[in-house]
Amino acid sequence: MGRQPHVHRASVIAMRLVDIADTIDLTAAESLWAQRARTAAARSRLVTAPPKALTFGVPPVELTLGSLELVIAGQTLQATALARLYEFGVAAFSINVPADDLAWTEFSARVNAVDAALGLASPTDAWNRLLTQIMDIMRPALLRPSQTVLHEDYLLGLVHSLEGVTTTAALHDELDLVPLLAGESRPLSESARQELLRQRFSYYTDDLAVLTWDRAFIYEPRDESDVVDILEVANAQLLELRYYDELLDAELPRMYDLVEATHHVANPFAARRYADLARHLYTLVAEVTEVTEKVDNALQVTEDVYLARVYAAALELFRVPHVGKAVDRKLAIIRDSYSALYEEASSKRGELMELAIILLIAVEIVIAVIRHV
Repeated sequence: MGRQPHVHRASVIAMRLVDIADTIDLTAAESLWAQRARTAAARSRLVTAPPKALTFGVPPVELTLGSLELVIAGQTLQATALARLYEFGVAAFSINVPADDLAWTEFSARVNAVDAALGLASPTDAWNRLLTQIMDIMRPALLRPSQTVLHEDYLLGLVHSLEGVTTTAALHDELDLVPLLAGESRPLSESARQELLRQRFSYYTDDLAVLTWDRAFIYEPRDESDVVDILEVANAQLLELRYYDELLDAELPRMYDLVEATHHVANPFAARRYADLARHLYTLVAEVTEVTEKVDNALQVTEDVYLARVYAAALELFRVPHVGKAVDRKLAIIRDSYSALYEEASSKRGELMELAIILLIAVEIVIAVIRHV
């Protein structure tokens, strides 16, 4: 790689997705934003995909949060911020940092510098300011706001114009994507390089998307890219499933303790305790199942084969199916416990009725004996 390709138009997009509530009333969110921010909210849609080919299940509400100054590698840059609110309780923030008119190595360094400034180890409060801004306005639209902050981060290098590179083949030949995707300055082994570049996708002869666990590179000369939105949705699904996985992790030991405590209640009216606990478990299963179905249907893919491949690869890469299966297993345990408790409650009711019948017979015998005395 002798010469340096020049990046004309590009940006670095830092995403942070935060679980802020069990559910967000998107209609109320639009109204609140219009009243407080005095700007209109919009329902997001995929730009390049035909509406029947790939659409949001429930389109998220898109909010323009304005501009902010960031110090990136000692340089003050003017960035723009955006937020999308998903019905299943996720707020997806993105900060778009300009990266125009840079040599390729400088663009790669800009990506890593944004990660250093806005990533997990960053001391910056930019994300907290954006979250506070949304929470202050949207609280009335939140159903059961989250008590703990759970989030996912993702970083994208998005290039629209690259001098001297016009085909996908040239992209592979001219660009060293490994430092950008790995965030490493030291050379990687050949096996590590191959693994890092494994998830590569192109539809036309002049575009490219390369995905990794926490970063992606996208070259799209047609200005708009639905791949960015698809990666956001996949991260939102991962975040929400992680939330319910952790919720069920905390709920299962508590459930075992409650079941054990209920078993130790030695009185004929224990059926009510069994029934109450069974109703609690049934409600939990119903709520989690409803939300996970919304998460699964966040993006509906039908005909767009290319975007469907990118979406499926992102879900697999982020281990969304794995976390989803963990949630399903824990729900199955709770369902089984509910069934056992319901049967136990029915058994206790039967015992109580038998005891009542025996008492009635005993009372009748006593009355009969008293009458004959």
